Amino acid sequence: MTSISTAEQAKTLTEKHFRSVSSLMAQMNFEAVGRVFDTLRNARDSNATVFVAGNGGSAATASHWATDIGKATKRSGQKPMRIMCLSDNVSWLTALGNDEGYERVFAGQLENFAQKDDVLLVISASGNSPNLVGAVKLAKGRGTKTIGFLGFDGGILKDMVDEVVWVKTEIGAYEQVEDCHMALCHSLTMCLSQDRKNDATS
Repeated sequence: MTSISTAEQAKTLTEKHFRSVSSLMAQMNFEAVGRVFDTLRNARDSNATVFVAGNGGSAATASHWATDIGKATKRSGQKPMRIMCLSDNVSWLTALGNDEGYERVFAGQLENFAQKDDVLLVISASGNSPNLVGAVKLAKGRGTKTIGFLGFDGGILKDMVDEVVWVKTEIGAYEQVEDCHMALCHSLTMCLSQDRKNDATS
């Protein structure tokens, strides 16, 4: 990466990054986003639980989104969303990592909770994280619906999950993928918070 030594260079690099992110978001599969919305909406209406997981920056996105979904969607007047971020319980996460291996940190939690018609949504730039692959395998064995927010070439998860929103980039473009995923999460939260707002008949 070129070193940045002046404010003008920082300005140029920032503009380039923003243009790249804007272009990627414009190319997003909005039909797939609509299907993800329907899946989340149906999960809320049926009292199913939504599980979210990711690693590193994607863990931060997952945690942020679980907070938004759990709180902001109550504005619609509909049922509160049952949502759990599998990256948030540090004690359980590290116990599983220490005793069973890091590839088990999410599947080990899902074994206690995942049921038919629940939803597991995994967030990953590479689509190859072994712990997310293991979680999806466990979920599919339980009849839990699976969704992936992925980047790069989609990785292993692209062909494993039931529904995918894929931010297609060159491998290693973490910043662009993570920015797109966070914007996607915010837009879905907005959609859910406005869904049938204050409709007393629903």
